Amino acid sequence: MNIQRWIARREPNWQRLEALLRQVEKKGLKSLQAAQIKELASLYRSISADLARARTQQVGNTLIQNLQSLTTRAYAQIYQGSSRQEWQAVLNFYRWGLPTVIQQTFPYIAFATALFLLGALVAWWYAWQDPSFMSLIVPESLIVRVRDRGELWMGSIVGIEPLASTNIMTNNLSVSFGAVAGGMTAGLYTAFLMVFNGLMIGAIGTLVGQNNLAYPFWGFVFPHGSLELPAIFFAGGAGFLLAKAIVFPGKHRHPDALKFYGSQAVQLVFAIVPMLIIAGIIEGFISPNPLVPTPFKYLFGMGLFVLLVAYCSHRKKG
Repeated sequence: MNIQRWIARREPNWQRLEALLRQVEKKGLKSLQAAQIKELASLYRSISADLARARTQQVGNTLIQNLQSLTTRAYAQIYQGSSRQEWQAVLNFYRWGLPTVIQQTFPYIAFATALFLLGALVAWWYAWQDPSFMSLIVPESLIVRVRDRGELWMGSIVGIEPLASTNIMTNNLSVSFGAVAGGMTAGLYTAFLMVFNGLMIGAIGTLVGQNNLAYPFWGFVFPHGSLELPAIFFAGGAGFLLAKAIVFPGKHRHPDALKFYGSQAVQLVFAIVPMLIIAGIIEGFISPNPLVPTPFKYLFGMGLFVLLVAYCSHRKKG
């Protein structure tokens, strides 16, 4: 290889990359037009090849160092810029995209919520009418503790908060993912989970009410329940979206329906996971904490729920 001729032929590209990098380093990647960004990436690849050739041909340390500097700077701008854009896309999704998806899928979320409330209402009604009904839903050990000892069970969390919080998160995530995946059973398993969880909370709520423990019980539930229950409803809505794609694809072909409704379901999962993580931390550290006044727990839970409703109602202007 004629080194001088090769350098002369390739040097304009090196100079062009240097000029683009100076502009990016001074004004940012957004200062480049789309064609210039493509040119920057192309030059980076070609000059990376030049660097490899220069090392093979031993053209001199100075040139190799200059080419190494160019490729390092180009790599940093291209891939760090890409990383910044990806993080910006994530922020934009949680700021605007997710509330929009929640609003678009609200009928499915509302249906899941209605099934839960139906289960809670049925449990409340039958628990008051037939005392034996309680034992069909609530574990006997819990009934004995509340009815015979007059005490709640949440104090067992105190002292093992990190372990309890982790177990709570794992359990809630398992239930929620089960509700989402239940959509593949035409929504039958999703519906079962919504009704069953409603029956459970309705029966337990009735049990503590009958034994004058409703105030501290709901004081325990409010802080984390303001996020945990809506997350479960979102999971139910996601499951029913999948069920719609399978059972009622409408004018879409089944693969197209699954792609469309499945995309919405996945986006709801991006809400469910952080909500349940936060709820698990609250349930492990705040909800059972005897040092936190019960009125504060009610206010904290209601405040979180109001913020959640405001976030879900948020719309992008323009």
